[in-house]
Amino acid sequence: MALTLQRASSQLLILVIILSIFQVTPSFSFEHKKPNHKHWKHAVATYYGPKNGCGSEGGACGYKSAVKEAPFYSLVSAGSPLLYQQGKGCGSCYEVKCTQDPACSGDPVRVVITDECAGCGSDSKYHFDLSGTSFASLAAVGQKQKLFKSGKISIVFRKVKCQYPKRTIAFEVDSGSNHYYFATLVKFVNGDGDIEKLEMKTDSGWHSMQRSWGALWKLDKGIQLKPPFSFKLTTKAGKTISAKNVIPAGWNAGKTYQSSVNFHHPK
Repeated sequence: MALTLQRASSQLLILVIILSIFQVTPSFSFEHKKPNHKHWKHAVATYYGPKNGCGSEGGACGYKSAVKEAPFYSLVSAGSPLLYQQGKGCGSCYEVKCTQDPACSGDPVRVVITDECAGCGSDSKYHFDLSGTSFASLAAVGQKQKLFKSGKISIVFRKVKCQYPKRTIAFEVDSGSNHYYFATLVKFVNGDGDIEKLEMKTDSGWHSMQRSWGALWKLDKGIQLKPPFSFKLTTKAGKTISAKNVIPAGWNAGKTYQSSVNFHHPK
């Protein structure tokens, strides 16, 4: 009898151990961890222009129709004053993502600042007025229309290095340029993306250019400027690169000239 009770007790103990192994503990097994946004800043996002478009061609940075072409592919944004920075923010690259709206995928989307949202910033320090293409890219599969209905969403963002594979820095000569006044739009700058200082070399030496507006720089010395022209770019982080003899003799206003250099392509 005692042996039978001992066996029963042992079997019962084994059963309890087995059940405890397979017991579901929701607080451990199915806990939903909050995403780690330690190095991200909070912002709001809206969209403008067509839902599958580029916001507006050109905008306050002056990129014109390039915003819808490679390598931008319409993945662009207008920025509130703290992002646009009176034109200094033109060409800066950011990763943005939304996680609070049920229609969001939670995956980051890389965008370039190509325009200014002058009326933005009252609702948040940082406001991205995204192109329709950029805004749609934040949505989960099959949820684009629901996200568009939200109109304004909370996002997080961080500044990242710009990446333009197999691209060199391009200089588009402004249509108003002549032999005494020269202005150029600078595009496709790898790395920091933004330009803090631009210098131009003519037959008379190096000259500091002035930011005219957006990504457009000008040299207006009141003297005849003889090509070829070279450029030296300095980013906000202090990195420099020289593009030699980019603008040749016989240059044409409105034409884009490709240099042979770019900052190291970040991995």
